[in-house]
Amino acid sequence: MGGTEQKYVNEAFAGNWIAPLGPNVDGFEKDIENYLGNSRAAALVSGTAAIHLALVMLGVKPGDMVICQSFTFSGSANPIVYQGAVPFFVDSEEKTWNMDPELFRKAVKSLLAKGKKPKAAIPVHLYGMPAQMTQISAIAEEYEIPVIEDAAEALGSRYNGKACGTLGDMGILSFNGNKIITTSGGGALVSADEKWIEKARFLSTQARDPAPHYQHSHIGYNYRMSNITAGIGRGQMEVLDKRVEKKREINQFYREFLRKAEGISFLTEPDSDYFSNHWLTAIVIDEEKAGFSSDKLRAAFERANIDSRPLWKPMHMQPVFKDAPGQLSGVSEKLFKNGLCLPSGTNMSAEDMERIKKVFRDIINEKQPS
Repeated sequence: MGGTEQKYVNEAFAGNWIAPLGPNVDGFEKDIENYLGNSRAAALVSGTAAIHLALVMLGVKPGDMVICQSFTFSGSANPIVYQGAVPFFVDSEEKTWNMDPELFRKAVKSLLAKGKKPKAAIPVHLYGMPAQMTQISAIAEEYEIPVIEDAAEALGSRYNGKACGTLGDMGILSFNGNKIITTSGGGALVSADEKWIEKARFLSTQARDPAPHYQHSHIGYNYRMSNITAGIGRGQMEVLDKRVEKKREINQFYREFLRKAEGISFLTEPDSDYFSNHWLTAIVIDEEKAGFSSDKLRAAFERANIDSRPLWKPMHMQPVFKDAPGQLSGVSEKLFKNGLCLPSGTNMSAEDMERIKKVFRDIINEKQPS
């Protein structure tokens, strides 16, 4: 917590605004809009809910095809199935680990050849690294496919100087407990098109018609953020830039410490067009060169009571999506097999970092001949 969250929460209690909607929700949305620039925002209960509403508003129905990045968390793909649609998974490229534009184009052509034009595309900015949005957006525009930009992990990241989340037709953010800022649980739908945001607010409050009685002409959802959690979000927005700065410092700490280590490579900004919040510092280990595997390093961290995690298991490898179609190259499977997310919490102390260094030193020294 940054320190001012309690003030906004206390204001909610003092004003008796506890339920969804209220001054904090309005203020939080305005804070998001001011931060992103040229976008409107609807504060919701999760990033997954935001994707779901985006698909609903785009008219995605049972049997429709939606192209989705495979290398991501299941929250990117599950809402496709909520609508009865079929996810078509596209593999990653090696520069940013995100949706490969060329495979995206092949996927679109493959589906068009079968008479199944995709109803939407969902690229993801994995671990805060922006996807190749210039190419992805150009292909989507060429084939008139709406883009839902999953920026759940990328608040504070920028591509070509523009905030991630503002690069598609609609963008989604997440404020889950593990994100760069949190409302405990929460998310937002953002768009430059005010009509999308107004409709999202309508649908997220059970789609109640403007009548003195409860009347519903559309199916709605209980997806609106509460005034309490929005108060936490307002306090968190005040320290967002500091969180981004700290995450980038942590990334630099690892790079400096491991600069001479063999067989360890980082998820890296390809050029100056990319600015990553480095939500998580992620590495790939070449076992032959390093002398140890990513799983062996993870186990060493675990023995030292330090949390680290494998990279996301691609959606096309998940049992629940085993029959889903896709345009695959093997890149995400290789990343999953050899990658690891390193401890990246912004409250890590100097003592914590020394413990991390010791694990690395011990496992690196193990391969040295005695």
